[in-house]
Amino acid sequence: MTWTKNVLRVNLTTGTCTAEPLKMEWAQQYLGQRGLATKYLVAETDPKVDPLSPENKMIFATGPLTGTPTATGGRYSVITKGPLTGTIACSNSGGYFGAELKFAGWDMVIFEGRSPKPVYLLIEDDQAKLLDAAHLWGKTCWETEETIKKHHQDPQIRVASIGRTGENGVLFAGIVNDLHRAAGRSGVGAVMGSKNLKAVAVRGTKTDAYRPADPDAFAKAVAAGKVILAANGVTGQGLPTYGTQVLVNVINESGAFPTRNGRDIQFEGARAISGEAMHEKRPTDGKANLLTNSACFGCTIGCGRISKMDPNHFSIKDKPQYRGASAGVEYEAAWALGAATGVADLETLTYANFLCNEDGMDPITLGSTIGAAMELYELGILTKEETGLEMPFGSAEAVVKLAEWTATGEGFGKVIALGSKRLCAKYGRPELSMSVKGQEFPAYDGRGLQGMALEYATSNRGACHVRGYMVSPEVLGIPVKMDPEATEGKAPMLKAFQDLTAVVDSAGICLFTTFAWSATDIQSQIQAACVGDWSLEKLLLMGERIWNLEREYNNAAGFTAKDDTLPPRMLTEPAKTGPHKGKVAELGKMLPEYYQVRGWTPEGVPTPETLVRLGL
Repeated sequence: MTWTKNVLRVNLTTGTCTAEPLKMEWAQQYLGQRGLATKYLVAETDPKVDPLSPENKMIFATGPLTGTPTATGGRYSVITKGPLTGTIACSNSGGYFGAELKFAGWDMVIFEGRSPKPVYLLIEDDQAKLLDAAHLWGKTCWETEETIKKHHQDPQIRVASIGRTGENGVLFAGIVNDLHRAAGRSGVGAVMGSKNLKAVAVRGTKTDAYRPADPDAFAKAVAAGKVILAANGVTGQGLPTYGTQVLVNVINESGAFPTRNGRDIQFEGARAISGEAMHEKRPTDGKANLLTNSACFGCTIGCGRISKMDPNHFSIKDKPQYRGASAGVEYEAAWALGAATGVADLETLTYANFLCNEDGMDPITLGSTIGAAMELYELGILTKEETGLEMPFGSAEAVVKLAEWTATGEGFGKVIALGSKRLCAKYGRPELSMSVKGQEFPAYDGRGLQGMALEYATSNRGACHVRGYMVSPEVLGIPVKMDPEATEGKAPMLKAFQDLTAVVDSAGICLFTTFAWSATDIQSQIQAACVGDWSLEKLLLMGERIWNLEREYNNAAGFTAKDDTLPPRMLTEPAKTGPHKGKVAELGKMLPEYYQVRGWTPEGVPTPETLVRLGL
């Protein structure tokens, strides 16, 4: 069955922890993790709730494949209403925390209310209690995890925590587990901080945490899946060797690498911050930035990076604590902290990424917001007197200082903490925020990849690359090659990708498996693991149901079709260089067809027929 059938409800206001049965009728409709937790959130919260109020709820959720031998079966998600956007937020993380929560016997933990004082939740199998966290408040995620493990004298405890950014209400604060894996986007860490919840510590020892419905069929399907991953060029070679950083030169050369807050579409410094550059020996000390790769629970891909900085780099000359090994930059972080700001110094990006992991910040929003601030500075709207430093595009010193200030809540970091939408609005230039629904878009330019433009505009959690990933067909040719400049066929392909992604997220596995696995490969594992009928048709219908449920929540929160748009720059300023020179994002050609294939009205509202068909 692979569900534990147990939900832990934590009322932070009263300090109580109560077990209740999982609603299995909902599990049959939404599977787990993203889908099932969204159903709980929609049922229990007002879509118009203030994200940082006690009335908002926050759910840590696993999927039925979390904690199983399925490749990459270590995922969990945090679902809430996000403060950065005001939309529904679902932030997915890897590492080992999700599997440990499953081994403790829980499918999900629902947090409600607000504690009168800082606390952390300790889960030891069936036992759960809230403990005082006064001594942890003000500590980083790294310090918090170390302190909790030492206090309980158990190095195998898994910890998910917020840093100072979550405590201070940074609107893009994330939740960090296992030191450098994160539920990073949409401000879920700020919600956790608003509840005075510093951390969740879990120790699970139940060896029967997963029980596949058909053990023999499950073992065969899992083994077949691992063979496919190993044989694939992306999951078996590219990602293990170069990590997601393998994409830097690929996307830059394809003419879709947003640079200097989207002013440009290619970065002349891309090679210096690429996955290849991480392997090369530095002239300063003869050592490479990259030490090795790393993997999450049950992962056979190992896309994670472990790096060690140049000890003589200006950012850490007086900070010996950053001279050890830790998680290195991945593609989105390298782009946001690098190309978006015009900085081509890999060591600077590594240091800023260390800070994001240490204090729980989303590097995509951090880098994008710094890039927007740099443009405001170059336009003369921001001044050195106001910011406390010179911050033109390309300033490594400015990236370092602004990352530090945002982490600690000092100086102009308090303004960066608002995210680019509020920053640009504050200074009268809202059009300079490269965001959708308040969330900064990632490392792909919609002028060069039309499908990604549509994906950003329609994503339910604001601009996002992991709610469909149209880069696959437009650049990588997976599952078929599509012309990146074409608008025809992009709407139905995106819908199919979005629905399948909802299934992957709800199952508890990593989206990267879809570079190699077909929907059938995923279905065979779910069918063997879970009780009931999990045909491909049912799963894809479920993915569509989840997508529409999220859309309905956002519509009820006040979002409309007018929010399914892109920054004016993407729509009106043609690409200056590269294969797509002269192109803009042609969203207007794709959006009406997207609404049609979704079964929505021209106003972006699911029709009654669609809702009935999906059981909503």
